[in-house]
Amino acid sequence: MKLSNSFYLRNKVTVIARQLLGKILVANIRGQTVSGMIVETEAYSEIEKGSHAYKGKTKRNEVMFGQGGVAYVYLCYGVHEMFNIVTNRVNKAEAILVRALQPMEGIDRMIKLRRVNSFKRITSGPGKLTQALGIDRKLNGVSLTSDKLWIEDRGIIIRPKEIISAPRIGIDYAGKDALLPWRFFIKGNEWVSKY
Repeated sequence: MKLSNSFYLRNKVTVIARQLLGKILVANIRGQTVSGMIVETEAYSEIEKGSHAYKGKTKRNEVMFGQGGVAYVYLCYGVHEMFNIVTNRVNKAEAILVRALQPMEGIDRMIKLRRVNSFKRITSGPGKLTQALGIDRKLNGVSLTSDKLWIEDRGIIIRPKEIISAPRIGIDYAGKDALLPWRFFIKGNEWVSKY
C-alpha cells in the first residue's frame, strides 16, 4: 500500500527518516517497475548547515520549500543524481536523502541501468540507487503518490534496536552540525553504503 501524503507532512524529519527504514521505494519508469527496501537514510532541515535549505530558497532547492510528499532530485558533484523525500509543510524546508536500498523487484533491469555485470552492491549508495531505479532530475517535484515514483508499506517491521544512528556522510563543511546523528541505517544490512 502506498504511503499517504499525511506520512510526509509531519514536522519531525528525523522520526520520518527512521520510519522510512523497511519501506519500499518503487519506480515505474517507461513502463518498467523496479523497487527496493530502504535500508539507509539521512535527515536534513533548514535549521542546520548540512541542508541545502540552510541559506534560503534557490532555484536548485525550491522544491524543499514546498509541501512534503514530493521528490527532491539534484545533481551532486556534476555526476550523481540524488533522491530525497521532501517532508513537512510549505516553507518549512526539510528532506530525507535515501542513501541505500536492498533490491527487490526488477533486478535485471537495475543491473542494465547501472551498466554492470554483477548484482553485488548495485544500490548501496545514493548515486547507485538512483541510477539503478532510473531516477533523475526529470522527477524533481514529482508527487510520491504518483504512478511514476512512490513508497509502499508492505508490513516489514524494523525494531528500534535494529536501527543505528550516526553522523551524516560527506558534509564536513557543516561544522558541528555535521556531527548530528541524523543518518539512520539497519544494523548488519549488507546493502548499507560503505564510506
